[in-house]
Amino acid sequence: MITADQRIVKEQGLEAAVATIVEPAIEQLGYRLVRVKISGLNGMTVQIMAERPDGTMNVEGCEAVSRGISPVLDVDDPIDKPYHLEVSSPGIDRPLVRKGDFETWAGFLMKLETTRLVNDRKRYRGKIVGVGDDAITIERDQPSPGETPTVDIPFDAIGEARLILTDDLIEASLKADKAARKASGRPEEDDAADDATDDATGRPH
Repeated sequence: MITADQRIVKEQGLEAAVATIVEPAIEQLGYRLVRVKISGLNGMTVQIMAERPDGTMNVEGCEAVSRGISPVLDVDDPIDKPYHLEVSSPGIDRPLVRKGDFETWAGFLMKLETTRLVNDRKRYRGKIVGVGDDAITIERDQPSPGETPTVDIPFDAIGEARLILTDDLIEASLKADKAARKASGRPEEDDAADDATDDATGRPH
């Protein structure tokens, strides 16, 4: 049975190799891995998206994760060319990678791409209206004529899922962020960077 904290949307290829290396180090620091993405930006950029278990993240947290994973990447050296390491927060329009993410953000607009055909298509846009043991249920935003308004997407078919930035999402994210800070005893100014969508710290390798 899939647990709420288990990552169900995972990387492939070189990104998966990097994720396998950095995830234990990130968890030892008290954070959790959200996603690894490698792009051709600045020659090559390895983006590590991470957060606290309560879903918050700030610049200091990004710097701590960067310092913690850099030696691990240097030792295992999975990338055979120079690259720029970037550690960032998930942002408000965050990727959904854990079962708990889909539960937390149920009712908000998202876009999703599957790794195989589900009801004869791979791309969906809509709101999560249910999270089961093996699948999520999406209420489509604008179903085509003849299409059912809801569809079940198995967890093992989800290739990528991400929230869509809306006023409702921004308001809910700020409220959740404030509640998480209060629950943890951190002052509001400590996580001023949490509200940004692309706070990052990077260094060349």
